[in-house]
Amino acid sequence: MFIHILTSVLFLFALPFFFLIITTSSKSKKSSTAPSSPFPKSYPIIGSYLAIKSNRSNRFQWITQILQNSPSATFTLQHLFGRRQILTANPANVQHMLKTHFFNYRKGPVSIRILFDFLGNGIFNTDGESWKFQRQVSSHEFNTKSLRKFIQTVVDTELHDRLIPMLSDAASDKTVLDLQDILQRFAFDNVCKIAFGYDPACLVPSLPQTQFAEAFENASYISSERFRAFHAIAWKIKRFFKVGSEKRLEIAVSQVRDFAKKIVREKKQELADKSSLESVDLLSRFLSSGHSDEEFATDIVISFILAGRDTTSAALTWFFWLIHKHPAVEKEILKEIKEKSDKPVFEEVKDMVYTHASLCECMRLYPPVPVDSKLAMGDDVLPDGTVVKKGTMVTYHPYAMGRMEKLWGSDWAEFKPERWLQRDEAAGKWSFVGRDPYTYPVFQAGPRICLGKEMAFLQMKRVVAGVLRQFKVVPAVEEGFQPEMIVYLTSKMKGGLPVRVEERGELD
Repeated sequence: MFIHILTSVLFLFALPFFFLIITTSSKSKKSSTAPSSPFPKSYPIIGSYLAIKSNRSNRFQWITQILQNSPSATFTLQHLFGRRQILTANPANVQHMLKTHFFNYRKGPVSIRILFDFLGNGIFNTDGESWKFQRQVSSHEFNTKSLRKFIQTVVDTELHDRLIPMLSDAASDKTVLDLQDILQRFAFDNVCKIAFGYDPACLVPSLPQTQFAEAFENASYISSERFRAFHAIAWKIKRFFKVGSEKRLEIAVSQVRDFAKKIVREKKQELADKSSLESVDLLSRFLSSGHSDEEFATDIVISFILAGRDTTSAALTWFFWLIHKHPAVEKEILKEIKEKSDKPVFEEVKDMVYTHASLCECMRLYPPVPVDSKLAMGDDVLPDGTVVKKGTMVTYHPYAMGRMEKLWGSDWAEFKPERWLQRDEAAGKWSFVGRDPYTYPVFQAGPRICLGKEMAFLQMKRVVAGVLRQFKVVPAVEEGFQPEMIVYLTSKMKGGLPVRVEERGELD
């Protein structure tokens, strides 16, 4: 360990000299008339580090441009010390990774180590038999009608008892709300109640910062920063000496896991006293079906909170921004809402095809999880001919895939829900036409496809119907404002989305 640290420190001292030499050399070779290439230059030892560093703030747009200009929509990026990363927006490659050769592309030990302090051996941070077992247990629970009914009740209660009154007060008082923050609080209350029957009450009028919610946010953010560290040794040294961000991560993770374990113990005691649990949240279901190991229950519940916490809120934040910019789309959604009852039941919400298409189109442009990587466990060749060596990180890029002309046509930059629909002129109705999950891997695909996909759409459509039926959401931003996407473990709108809320009166 000491030799590894010493070598890394010596390299860090030497690296600026490499940069100075290479940067000076590259500047002297530049011609004022030479066109710039979309592909980054690579140098000995440091690979394309200079290009990666200079595009750190806009890396998703930069990688998208690279993949748009690659004939196969695949590019091999050279990192420090000769490490290679394969980037792809090719659906055939995505299918190969996530389905056909699923066994060869795993989370891998590097990713698992980075997230282990926070997620432990939870379903989103494990491979092999451990993942398979958790998937089977979770899949069984997610397919029950009683869980769907429970989720529906939780979402409706949070919507009508908290979100709608808060928006109504904002409309009356003419106050500006950060819609992203409000939707995150809404989602966090929901997912905590669904995951382990606990109500953090984040979406109450005082908008409190609860310790559990704040600790979860810090743990998620700092864990994601480990992926962007200059070298893994940087965060490992800080963790070893318990300083800086790693000290804050240790505190946040301890608060999250201690609280989750406390609830696990309480439910286990309740189960021992009553021989059955009255609550139907996921934790209660796992414990009642015999999966009572404390670490297992804690890990899997934290994983599900992470999955449901920011994904739907991120999608809805971008959705409300996009429909404001496209009033014709909002008008079509309002027509669809008008056809439903005041509190539409599940079947009605399921049939809101134009709203569904609008949400899909929103996530095409702004996927909640815009990038995902797998580690090759053995040598392989992707369908487009790209050679993959054992130990190579292969990254598929939903954000870039949503911007590929080959996949979506020359109008890919437009927000156009109709690309997901067919019109039956005789009946005067739309019908939804989905894309295969390898062209649109927003919910992953193959054996790891998102278990909560249907329930995520249910929650989002109920929010859209409930909010737009009563309110017009107007961004409180300057003319010409363009929001930016930032990414931690999931994506968000940088700086949030300030909005004013107006009572709609009757639907247009």
